[in-house]
Amino acid sequence: MKTLGNLIINGVGSVNGGTFNKVEINGKGTVNSDIECERFNCNGTGTIHGNIKTEKGKISGAAQIHGAVKAESLNINGSASISEAVHSQKLEVAGNSSIGGSVKSDEMAVNGKAKIAGDCEAEVFRAEGAFKIDGLLNAETIDIKLFGESKAKEIGGRKIKVAQHRESLFKLIKSLFPLKLEAELIEGDDIELEGTSALVVRGKNVKIGKNCEIGLVEYSGEYECSPDSEVKEFRLI
Repeated sequence: MKTLGNLIINGVGSVNGGTFNKVEINGKGTVNSDIECERFNCNGTGTIHGNIKTEKGKISGAAQIHGAVKAESLNINGSASISEAVHSQKLEVAGNSSIGGSVKSDEMAVNGKAKIAGDCEAEVFRAEGAFKIDGLLNAETIDIKLFGESKAKEIGGRKIKVAQHRESLFKLIKSLFPLKLEAELIEGDDIELEGTSALVVRGKNVKIGKNCEIGLVEYSGEYECSPDSEVKEFRLI
């Protein structure tokens, strides 16, 4: 078997892509075509004019990727702008990311800020940061702890839980940064909501906690609503 080499940019450089064991950008680097590698690390400022396929990707600096990313695991601690779709078994956004296509992942965690232009599909979706999803957020399990304003056009899942943080720090800044989730439709089996604004919530068991504004709740099992929330209409289906 052929031993793969490494592509490492420490200063300022512009190179062609290809197949490598490790790709590492520590300085200011530009790669002018597709990359396939076992490990991709961007610690500096990287521009990729193509797609990235890797087993393990980590962006700690600033990366601009003019293509799609396919990875077994992708960790974004810095800043990443990805123009097309992202497929990753495990995806963690602890920094700031902007994704121009859809996202598919087994397990996705947003601890920073994520903006997704398409749909987001996962087995497990957890968020303790802020996100904006222009399409559908769909996962078996959705667990959201609101740190800031988050939006999705529609949210669907088996178990959906949205909670507001209770730390005193967030009571102080609530007026400046609304701890709110906005969606047109939220649909699932078991739904628990706090700090949520939605036109329609539809599920089997629905619990509306504090600080919610809901147009219509449709439920087939149990329904509970906090006196601190407003639900304009609710019906058993």
